[in-house]
Amino acid sequence: MKRLLLVVLICSPLSLLAQAATWKVDRDHSSVNFSVEHLVISDVDGSFKSFDGELKSAKPDFSDARINFTIDVSSVNTGNDPRDKHLRSNDFLNAEQYPTMSFKSVSFTKVSEGKYLLEGDLTIRDVTKRVKFNVSYGGTVKDAENKQRAGFKANTYINRFDYNLKWDKMTEAGGMVVDKMVDIELKLEFIKQ
Repeated sequence: MKRLLLVVLICSPLSLLAQAATWKVDRDHSSVNFSVEHLVISDVDGSFKSFDGELKSAKPDFSDARINFTIDVSSVNTGNDPRDKHLRSNDFLNAEQYPTMSFKSVSFTKVSEGKYLLEGDLTIRDVTKRVKFNVSYGGTVKDAENKQRAGFKANTYINRFDYNLKWDKMTEAGGMVVDKMVDIELKLEFIKQ
């Protein structure tokens, strides 16, 4: 009897993983955006155009979700080619040596109806740090092709110095040309596979 109970306890998490649905990010209806203060008086907005992500969840409210996400660093776009080239350089992202950044979740906790806290490991360059995203769940619908879709918005901020993005110059007034804090906003639509 004890052996049977042990087998059931060991296999239960495995059966939940086997039942977990896989959802792939729809890149055509998703965006990865960032904003950083420039010269202490305005913001520069940018995005990454090439990314991929996957969500696995066995529960319909996604409270057990596991999320993996990768971003092609060379796809950074601020609408200014010289600035984008600088962001891809060793002063910032070093796209040549570190072509991708990644995120792997460790928890996705339901805070209230439609609100979650996503926690995981964000790797930029050669540094991995734990970050938390505030997430809003927009709902789930079936599209014209009868495919199930789920929408999420996630926000966080990081200190770029923590990830060795340390290029810095000071203004005459003593402020930073590029602030150390970077706001990150993800608007993601997933398709159930």
